[in-house]
Amino acid sequence: MRKTKIVITVGPSTSSLKMLKELILKGVNVFRLNFSHGDYETHTQSINKIREASKILNKEVAILQDISGPKVRIGKIEGTLFLKKGEKLKLTKEENMEDERSLVLSYPLIIDMVNVGEEVFFADGTIQTIVTAKNKECLELELLNDGELTSKKGVNFPKTKLKISAITQKDREDLAFGAKSGIDIVALSFVQNQEDIVKAKEVMRVHNFDPFIVSKIETGEAINNLKEILEVSDGVMVARGDLGAEFGVTRLPRIQKHIIAIANEMNKPSIIATQMLTSMKENPFPTRAEVSDIANAVYDGTDAVMLSDETTIGNFPIKAVEVLHDTIKDVEHDYPYFKSFNSMSNAEAVSKSAVQLAKSMDKEALVSFTMSGMSAQMLSKYRPKHSIYAVSHSVETQRRLSLVWGVHPLFVMEKIQNPSELIHNFIKKIVEEKRVSMDKRFILTMGATSGKKGSTNLIRLLNREEMEAILALEF
Repeated sequence: MRKTKIVITVGPSTSSLKMLKELILKGVNVFRLNFSHGDYETHTQSINKIREASKILNKEVAILQDISGPKVRIGKIEGTLFLKKGEKLKLTKEENMEDERSLVLSYPLIIDMVNVGEEVFFADGTIQTIVTAKNKECLELELLNDGELTSKKGVNFPKTKLKISAITQKDREDLAFGAKSGIDIVALSFVQNQEDIVKAKEVMRVHNFDPFIVSKIETGEAINNLKEILEVSDGVMVARGDLGAEFGVTRLPRIQKHIIAIANEMNKPSIIATQMLTSMKENPFPTRAEVSDIANAVYDGTDAVMLSDETTIGNFPIKAVEVLHDTIKDVEHDYPYFKSFNSMSNAEAVSKSAVQLAKSMDKEALVSFTMSGMSAQMLSKYRPKHSIYAVSHSVETQRRLSLVWGVHPLFVMEKIQNPSELIHNFIKKIVEEKRVSMDKRFILTMGATSGKKGSTNLIRLLNREEMEAILALEF
């Protein structure tokens, strides 16, 4: 089975029940809802359809809510503003309709934070300027290249330390909606430091909302604080659009590799996002460079790759997912399996030992009995070539594991504290559902007291004869 996961964004091209079912069958693991667009009614319809498609196909998938964050944008422009290198622009706190070269900012107080000599980029870095003068009301900018600018384009400040909250009022309302809707994963936009995630968790706690939290790395400040951000996050997204605007596209490959390596070491799933198959918005086939980009992300060790425009407004969403799937499968023929890391907790030592045991054997699969999903995630950290099956009493845990490399949520079982009885019921369910062959040897990781979070401390090896003997027992 494919180990690197596929995340796709739901939009007009993929919002029907029929299309969602087909996408799941093609291998989509996580469906992203972009809360920068759409209303609650539209998102509710998408959530209901995804859950229905999942139920019909008896395959758990996760829903990711990507909240907007304080995306800095310019205001409205009449038509298109044509710009030439050397010309002047103004960024202002208040709108000036009489001057088409005065652009108002969505967060006016940022003007106070920017200094003369710092850079300001527009439209994902395609228009670059430098600040030549400043007063209390505006910044004067000099254009460094030609370009065209239209309404509501994004603005980046690559050399400026911005002191703005990552959680807006809209985000608070969106998180309340996510709590009511049973969202599995939340992606936090414009994260710059650990405090941003802590604030988001405080908002979620009010709504008794405990999703898997993915921090989007979009700024230079976030790169500087990457390890501390990951300490309080469940995963990370490499948001290459804004990162490219901040650092320039030529530095992106190195930054991507750095983020993935740190995430792997800290056992936090990573997602690579933006322009993986951009040409497939209009064309049924990818470019060779795009396929190489996907392959390199997989070789780097990412847990998941993501599509955005390709599946929201693109003409070939199914074909795009097929390209992702086929490319990943081919790379995984010679993927560098069995990674090793030096620092280990007791639970990680158990997981690493289970993976090493699997490496030395044949016809085996790793099975994690997991309450929170962490023990399955720990097996994934060491990148075994063998299948990792996750068994939990929580459907929420199973869905979240849809994002984790190599982990296949198997089924949900009732909570049982007796390990022997748990194994008996596990084997019985395998026989009933026939999802996995009993000809495999199973390497189980579990806790001496089942159903207790963070208690994994046992490895159990089962072959067919032992399973048949256990199945004959009564509990």
